[in-house]
Amino acid sequence: QVQLMESGGGLVKAGESLRLSCQAFGRRVSLDTMAWYRQGPGEQRELVASISSPGSPNYADSVKGRFTIFRDYASNTLYLQMNSLKPEDTAVYYCNAHFSYGPIEDPRSGSSWGQGTQVTVSS
Repeated sequence: QVQLMESGGGLVKAGESLRLSCQAFGRRVSLDTMAWYRQGPGEQRELVASISSPGSPNYADSVKGRFTIFRDYASNTLYLQMNSLKPEDTAVYYCNAHFSYGPIEDPRSGSSWGQGTQVTVSS
């Protein structure tokens, strides 16, 4: 129902910045909460930040004050501005979107994941 296309990952040095983008494509759907997750080597996937529609953003404690999540509703694009990156931020970052669809009398919901984008921070 919804396809997510991510971009913006790469290799940077500690202290530098990156911006991730995630554009959602779907017909006759309404995007709800969108989020960024990450999965480091040998680790479980964890929530980095989320933002509802509309709503205040939420952040994992490990990224508060360094990362900013925001949305462009006109283009259905989710962003993650990552500043002051640390080596421990190295991971594959995934975009996630919850969405609603279907007629009013029979509403449905679903969730989609992006393919992931690698972020590597060297010390």
